[in-house]
Amino acid sequence: MFCYQCEETLKGTGCTVRGVCGKEDDIAAYQDVLIYLCKGISIRNLAAMEQGRGDPDAGLFIADALFAVLTNVNFDKARFAAMIAEAVAIRDGLPATGSPEPDACTWKPKDESDILEKALSVGTLSTADEDLRSLRSTLLFGLMGVAAYYTHAAVLGKTDDTITTFLQKGLASTTEDLTVPELVSLVLECGSVGVSVLALLDAANTSAFGKPEITAVKTTVGTRPGILITGHDLKDLEMLLEQSKDAGVDVYTHGEMLPAHAYPALKKYAHLHSNYGGSWPHQREEFEQFNGPVLFTTNCLVPPKDSYKNRLFTTGVTGFPDVPHISASPDGKKDFSQVIACAKSCQPPNALPGSGNDLITGCAHDAVLAIADKVVAAVKSGDIKRFIVMAGCDGRQKEREYYTEFAKALPGDAVILTAGCAKYRYNSLGLGTIGGIPRVIDAGQCNDCYSLVVIAQALAGAFGVGINDLPISYNIAWYEQKAVLVLLALFSLGVQDITLGPKLPGFVSPAVLDLLAKQFDLKPNTTVPADLRRMVGA
Repeated sequence: MFCYQCEETLKGTGCTVRGVCGKEDDIAAYQDVLIYLCKGISIRNLAAMEQGRGDPDAGLFIADALFAVLTNVNFDKARFAAMIAEAVAIRDGLPATGSPEPDACTWKPKDESDILEKALSVGTLSTADEDLRSLRSTLLFGLMGVAAYYTHAAVLGKTDDTITTFLQKGLASTTEDLTVPELVSLVLECGSVGVSVLALLDAANTSAFGKPEITAVKTTVGTRPGILITGHDLKDLEMLLEQSKDAGVDVYTHGEMLPAHAYPALKKYAHLHSNYGGSWPHQREEFEQFNGPVLFTTNCLVPPKDSYKNRLFTTGVTGFPDVPHISASPDGKKDFSQVIACAKSCQPPNALPGSGNDLITGCAHDAVLAIADKVVAAVKSGDIKRFIVMAGCDGRQKEREYYTEFAKALPGDAVILTAGCAKYRYNSLGLGTIGGIPRVIDAGQCNDCYSLVVIAQALAGAFGVGINDLPISYNIAWYEQKAVLVLLALFSLGVQDITLGPKLPGFVSPAVLDLLAKQFDLKPNTTVPADLRRMVGA
């Protein structure tokens, strides 16, 4: 195997025996082959669409497949085998292009040994040139981010054929002999599509669950048995809440589900109790203490301990061997009765050390723009001198303490704009408010980074300046491919001077990094004192 798609990849260069995430080499092989077959689907379907003979469902399958190969999503080889078989069926159901086709359009696996052998020749290292490989990888990981966000939106009934067509265009392009400038153009186009898909998901969430409201979320535990739900899928949470409302159990959110407490359609459920624990790296310890069942709806699954594996459930694109998986019926409904039954047989959750302080969330664009006059006045008066965008991912490594220390060291007139699980590094620090404005403005999940863009654009309009002329600095933490897409989205909007950490992606070659540094002033974080001086003058 060779995998360098996440920030924690071995030695910052690539996992070659077993993924740091826990992914075994055979799973990596199945994932590489699934991506390869999706390229074949894309080539055939794009040609078929030009003749009005395309498969309208192929784009959604590709989105699901690319979501499934994200870091920490699916570790179940049987599920990948089924997806590979489905990919072959979809591809072979499309007409041949009528010209000599690449191998991705015709190859079929006979058995597992075929899959493992094929993976050796179609994975990342099949592109020999380092810079072309870097750009193809950047594009692919951006496409995986697009796919993840699109899948969330599609579950809620919001679709856009231009997005799925770009997924296929991007995949097909990686089989062509494109130049560096052509690939750079595609990478930036992927960022632009990223803005569109984030806007689509924002519309999907607010139309389904209402506009988020600034909300203080409890972190205490109750006396009833509980169900812990993690991941990002709000529709799964809604179905679980509806099915469990009279069951005598409470529902707790974990990780990226914290912002669910801000949506009117979800917060109306009295048994949506509180948020339990922090971000995904701590789940092995926190899930053990929770006592009740844990439902995984999307990514950020860490291979579980045996001590709680028997009360773990997956749904959506997630999967783990020997863990019950709850599939949707053709109409999209899911039956969570076995999760609820498991909860009834369990003890209430144990309180976690350090819990008890409320966490503020729901500061999405509508909520913040409702107090825009107050924010603008605070900037004009000098009460707020700087905004720091500290959105993105959390991770396991000790170097991520940088973000906690950076937040602690910020002057009292600086406000943090955040989204994603990186906020767990500082959202419980009690940084207070400025004239009633929270100093940690949490827009929600990584899915909600679009809100930060809308807020920044609104501020730029209010002050009559460009987005790069605002008193905003960007100190972004990344871990996986959705964060890659968010970074590309910022590039597509022309945002300059982004600091990225805790280390730069292993898939970015020196030449590509030099290009990004020159065009967008992208730079790595260094030390807290040095970065504070550069970003806020402190």
